[in-house]
Amino acid sequence: MGDILLVLQFILAIVITLVVLLQKSANMGFSSYSGSNDGLFGARGPAGFLAKLTFFMGFLFVMNTIALGYIYMQDSKKSITDNIQIPVSVPQNIDNNSSAVSVPQSPKIPDTKEDTNTTK
Repeated sequence: MGDILLVLQFILAIVITLVVLLQKSANMGFSSYSGSNDGLFGARGPAGFLAKLTFFMGFLFVMNTIALGYIYMQDSKKSITDNIQIPVSVPQNIDNNSSAVSVPQSPKIPDTKEDTNTTK
């Protein structure tokens, strides 16, 4: 879903740029290429239509930006470490009747007392 909205964001940015450049300005911009369309757009020409189209495209751009921000914020709450599977090893000497796990004891060292009273 985020990929579709990201592509839509680029398309909206390009369309808004073109619509703004088509509007009539002091030095005419791209509107000189659009020709005279008094019959199609009304007495004011394309100015009213392009202003409404610019507002609508700007509204879509802002809504798409908010949706993208929400989606990416939800994705950033997830961590890669959330998907790690930790293997649990169970000792083989578990007594079925008790819940305690018996821990193997370390081997005992035999007592070797040397007789200190011996004389040679």
